[in-house]
Amino acid sequence: MKNKQEILDVLQNYFGFDDFRPGQEETINALLEGKDTLSILPTGAGKSLLYQLPAYLLSGTILIVSPLISLMQDQVDRLHRQGEKRVIMLSGQLVGKERASVLRNLKSFKFIFTSPEMLDNQQVLTALKKNKIALMVIDEAHCISQWGPDFRPEYLLLKEVRQQLGSPTTLLLTATATPRIRQDILKKMGMATAYQVIKSVDRPNIFLAVKSIATQKEKDGELLKLVQKFTGPGIIYFASRKLASQMAEWLENQTDLNVAAYHAGVAPIERFRIQNQFMNNELQVICATSAFGMGIDKNDIRYVIHYHLPSNLENYLQEIGRAGRDGKQSLAVLLYANGDEMIQRQLTSVDVPPVTVLEQIKNGELSASVLGEQASLFEFYLEHSFTPQQIITMFERRKIQTEKELQEMVAYIKENGCKREYLLTYFGEQFDGSNEFCCDYELSDWATKLILPVSQPLSENNKVGWEDRLKALLNITES
Repeated sequence: MKNKQEILDVLQNYFGFDDFRPGQEETINALLEGKDTLSILPTGAGKSLLYQLPAYLLSGTILIVSPLISLMQDQVDRLHRQGEKRVIMLSGQLVGKERASVLRNLKSFKFIFTSPEMLDNQQVLTALKKNKIALMVIDEAHCISQWGPDFRPEYLLLKEVRQQLGSPTTLLLTATATPRIRQDILKKMGMATAYQVIKSVDRPNIFLAVKSIATQKEKDGELLKLVQKFTGPGIIYFASRKLASQMAEWLENQTDLNVAAYHAGVAPIERFRIQNQFMNNELQVICATSAFGMGIDKNDIRYVIHYHLPSNLENYLQEIGRAGRDGKQSLAVLLYANGDEMIQRQLTSVDVPPVTVLEQIKNGELSASVLGEQASLFEFYLEHSFTPQQIITMFERRKIQTEKELQEMVAYIKENGCKREYLLTYFGEQFDGSNEFCCDYELSDWATKLILPVSQPLSENNKVGWEDRLKALLNITES
């Protein structure tokens, strides 16, 4: 056990801080005592410090499992800026001789970032087993519960991976998890006795509002009014990539704001540029799918607007939590039209084949290609020794749970009382009061009375189109 002064010395010398934020010290002490720990801290609470600080007090490697390359790259870049060079990211971008060289020399790295998919690669896992893993970290740990059957099924393998690595001390990190999801995470990881550090999900500086809209045309008009009044920086979330792109272009044409679309359909180089420009306040509004946000460490995002409702309250809280990390007044607005939930049902639905078809595929009598886009998903389960009946049962349970979560989301939207109280109750917390800028229940005319802090001005005084900015950044000239 390290004494308190040793820990504070590392905090000051490596990170430049004199004090811990709520939940940090308790989590770090538990890890240094060798306790498996589930730490639930609100967005912006400094979760990366929870594994970065112990790294300098523990002998061995810190293995961080993360869901997104962009999230991993952000953490790698931050460590480099802190002067830490013993950092590597194991991803599909690392191939051939370069990958072989890195895997041979893993002992030279203090921090190894990777994804669940890479840990399903036997070559990678074999290389990791040759190293002393001092701490295994699973970032965005709610994915263990929320993902799995129908998306990123490799998350279901993390319990086995951990066991193969010798069951190192493990830190599970997330910003949002209900008591049910906490229990599910620990069950799926085989960590029922893990120490838990739970802090409130409440972000009192974020005003909560829902606007019910009759038609999409009215919704567009309401969106336009909001972005003109609250000029940003802001994020608008859409369920559709196509609509995110269309609305970004429309908002640029309708306003004096610089707007860009960000989603998986945008080329990686463009996504990188958009992210940097948003961080530097050269863009005021991002029209995004849920692909945007994880790892975005921008403190002055003033509002998050949902054009479409998310699939559940966990995702909603994660996404609105990207606003107001500086503690200043911010805004979360959800625009809702009757029937919007059908979009989420379509996005989350999976066509599960009959047991007989799965049995034929398993026996080699049918090619998995008959399943179309779902082929690789069901092949994964068959290759990992799931029986056809187990697969069917798992997907049936998942469908029931997904619908239940969607209904909770709709109930929040239609809640006639305090929105904050509803959210906190859902996450197993008690509401202990309110403030002037709590939610639209207490302040129904918030659209006229709520004042958000003024953001930094653009680095350029004139408005520049996204295509022109990209060409300038890449030094592209017209021929």
